[in-house]
Amino acid sequence: MPTPDLHLALRQLFSELADGPAESGEAFILNSGDIGLLRSLDKLSASDASQASEGGATIAAHTQHVRYGLLLMNRWATEGGNPFADATWDEAWKLSDVNEPQWEEIRRGLRQESQRWLGALESSREANAKELNGMIASIAHLAYHLGAIRQIARRARGPKEGTFA
Repeated sequence: MPTPDLHLALRQLFSELADGPAESGEAFILNSGDIGLLRSLDKLSASDASQASEGGATIAAHTQHVRYGLLLMNRWATEGGNPFADATWDEAWKLSDVNEPQWEEIRRGLRQESQRWLGALESSREANAKELNGMIASIAHLAYHLGAIRQIARRARGPKEGTFA
């Protein structure tokens, strides 16, 4: 099925989560004034990224997991096929303590994959129902992990209600 106008909505919603709302009053998911996931992660040190909550995954693991998922989405967008068939999802979840160079590389990689996926979402494409579900799920997936990261690290949280423009 073609996604002639849907791709613009998908791009805007993904961009809002990754980079914050483009303009004041243009927020659909986050509060106005929120800086989004990428800049929120930039506030965190490697020590912060090595934190987990209640024995769960670390921020670094969540970030690497999202990066890997977007890498697969980008592979699908450029090469087609099913790059998820042989995905190694468990690798990211093994990540615990990271040092500053490792944390910088994870953030840089997430930023690159996010920008590539935004580029893929800019173009209308033919997509079957499963592929369209995957495109939409990429937004929900990013939102889920943004929320998980913000539950672990107070400094990564967005503005409180009533404190934004």
